[in-house]
Amino acid sequence: MTQPARDADLQQAMRYLQKEEITGHHIYLKLAETIRNPDNAAVLRRIAGEERRHHDFWKAHTGYEAQPALWKVRLYYWLARLFGLTFGVKLMERSEEAAQSAYHRLLEVIPGMEEVLREEQEHENALLAMLDEDWLKYAGSVVLGLNDALVELTGALAGLTFALQNTGLVALSGLITGISASLSMAASEYLSTRSEPSAQQEPGRAALYTGIAYVFTVTALILPYLIFTNIFVSLVVTLIVAIGIIAVFNFYLSVARDESFRRRFLEMAGLSMGVALLSFLIGAIMRSVLGIEV
Repeated sequence: MTQPARDADLQQAMRYLQKEEITGHHIYLKLAETIRNPDNAAVLRRIAGEERRHHDFWKAHTGYEAQPALWKVRLYYWLARLFGLTFGVKLMERSEEAAQSAYHRLLEVIPGMEEVLREEQEHENALLAMLDEDWLKYAGSVVLGLNDALVELTGALAGLTFALQNTGLVALSGLITGISASLSMAASEYLSTRSEPSAQQEPGRAALYTGIAYVFTVTALILPYLIFTNIFVSLVVTLIVAIGIIAVFNFYLSVARDESFRRRFLEMAGLSMGVALLSFLIGAIMRSVLGIEV
C-alpha cells in the first residue's frame, strides 16, 4: 500500500471511530436521563463523558467534527426502553466489535491509543458491575413459564391434532389445558419461591412472571388453530411459532445474561419438538386403538 493510500485508510478508520464515539456519547447520555437508579445513571454519564473525550482525541488527529448517527441513538434508546437497559446496552457493546478491530489496527500508529483502548475495554466491566435490573432476577421464572408451556402444549396440541382432527376442538382443548396449566405453574412457582428463604425474588412477582409467560406462549401456539382450517397446516405453523419463540427468547437471554445462544436454543427446541413428535405418535396410536372418530 502506498503512503497516500495508507494515510487515507488511517484517516477513514479514525473518522469511523470518532463517529462511533460521539454516537455512544449521545446514547449513554440519553439512557442516563431515563433510568431511576442514581448509581446506574452516574455510571452511564461517566461512560458518556469518556466517549466524548475519545471523540475529542480523534478530532485532534482528524480535524473533523463528527456528527452522531441519530438513527443508532434512537434504535438503542428504544431497545433499552422496550426490552430493558441490560439488553439494550449489552447489544450495543456487542455491536462494537468492528470498532475494537479498528482500535487494534491503530494501536501501533497513533500515540496515546493505549489509554483510549484501555478505557474502551473498561466500559463493559463497568456496565456489567452496574446493570442489575430487578426483572432479571425473575428471568428463571420466565424461563420456567415459557419452557413448560412450549414443551407441554406443543406436545398436547400435536397429540390432539391427530386424535381429534378438528381445529376448533383442538383450539378449545388446548386453551382449557393451557389456562389450567398456567394457573397451576404460577401457584407452584409461588410456593417454591416462598419456601426458599434465601431467594431474592418476591413470591408474588415470580408467580406473576411465570403465569404471564405461560399464557403468552399458550395464546401464540393456539392462534394458528383459530386462523387456519386445515388441521395439519395449523400444527406446522404452531411448531414454527414455537421455534420462533424459543429463538427470540434465547437470543434475548444470550445478550442480557451472556449465555450461549446455540446451546440453549438447541436444547429447548430439541426438547419441545421431541415431545411434540412423541405426542403426535401417541395421538395416532390412541385414535387407532380406541377407534374414536370425531
